[in-house]
Amino acid sequence: MLEVEVKYRANLGKVRERVLAFGFSPRGVSEEVDTYFQHPCRDFAATDEALRVRVSGRSAVLTYKGPRVGAGAKTRVEVSTSAEPTIVELLERLGFVKVAVVKKRREYYEGLGVLVSLDEVEGLGEFVEIEKVVAREEDILGAVEEVRRIASLLGLVEEVRETYLELALKRAANKA
Repeated sequence: MLEVEVKYRANLGKVRERVLAFGFSPRGVSEEVDTYFQHPCRDFAATDEALRVRVSGRSAVLTYKGPRVGAGAKTRVEVSTSAEPTIVELLERLGFVKVAVVKKRREYYEGLGVLVSLDEVEGLGEFVEIEKVVAREEDILGAVEEVRRIASLLGLVEEVRETYLELALKRAANKA
């Protein structure tokens, strides 16, 4: 499966009103801590890959994100599996190095064939992600058009091309 995702900077209060007005269904709220790792033998920044452990409450999900494909959105293969929060220690003992930690409060809404996340990201600001999953690369462009149409309905304008990891690394570099 391919995840087609477009991110926007936005005022979450205004977007929340629009999401509900368009009939999206709330799917939950979570506090998430994403820890990103560098492979000991491969430079994920150079290969445009990512390895993330997302801890929310007492559960964790280990996710590999492949290089971006397609144009016009952040589209990539994602492979995820459930894990225990101790997976972070296991990865470190195997030689993986933490490169960044991103903390966020996320509200999930579903409707019009997409998943919308309203994110308050510590140190980075407020964002909205609109995501659609497709099975084939041939479906990416149509999904991007659909996501952008829904973004327009929600009044979203300021598109952000970087991932939260890229934004966090850029912020850390600017502080140094």
